[in-house]
Amino acid sequence: MKEHSDMGFYAELLAGTEAERAEFLAIPLFSAAVAGQVSLATYQAFLTQAYHHVKHTVPLLMAVGARLPERLEWLREAVAEYVREEYGHQEWVLDDIRACGGDAESVRHGAPALATDRMVAYAWDTVMRRNPVGFFGMVLVLEGTSVNLATRAARAIQSALQLPDAAFSYLTSHGELDQSHIGYFEHLMDRLDDPGDQSAVLWCARQMYGLYGDVFRSVLQTPQA
Repeated sequence: MKEHSDMGFYAELLAGTEAERAEFLAIPLFSAAVAGQVSLATYQAFLTQAYHHVKHTVPLLMAVGARLPERLEWLREAVAEYVREEYGHQEWVLDDIRACGGDAESVRHGAPALATDRMVAYAWDTVMRRNPVGFFGMVLVLEGTSVNLATRAARAIQSALQLPDAAFSYLTSHGELDQSHIGYFEHLMDRLDDPGDQSAVLWCARQMYGLYGDVFRSVLQTPQA
């Protein structure tokens, strides 16, 4: 039985994922990115995998909205807002790939890395087979990473590789967008009062730190140009 806590659920969620988040943030690619020590091939590999998971964001959100129970109508309204804000972001990624000399259409019609495929498959499994509210565990991981790293990494990589602003629309926009999203996300999580929903979010977040981490580890294995 869950013990009473004076913390809101968002604070409990952060505390409950602290170990997984620390392991995730220790991935060498992150320190290399903010130091500007990333090759063009690695940046293009990152964008390629970003495309293959970002294109699922809106379909996943729509599935979440469809599967929420009536008692969570307030959360369905929030999901609709997320859909409006996230729609079309996969095209931003393809634009960035073009701007840094990559073959965007090849990426569009290509296959994801196995690590990316696994992360996406787990997200779909959470929504369709488990508890759709659990998907917000993935939101915590992706948006939290953007806030902590995206803008800093974009500036450092751009400076090191001398790429145009047009090659960083995905990273810079998400660093800024997700900063505003975090307060909204905290508000939503603190409204969740069902222990089953809370457990689903916490469980998914813990798994996603490992799965998303594997995506970045796979990017590190990209052959350098």
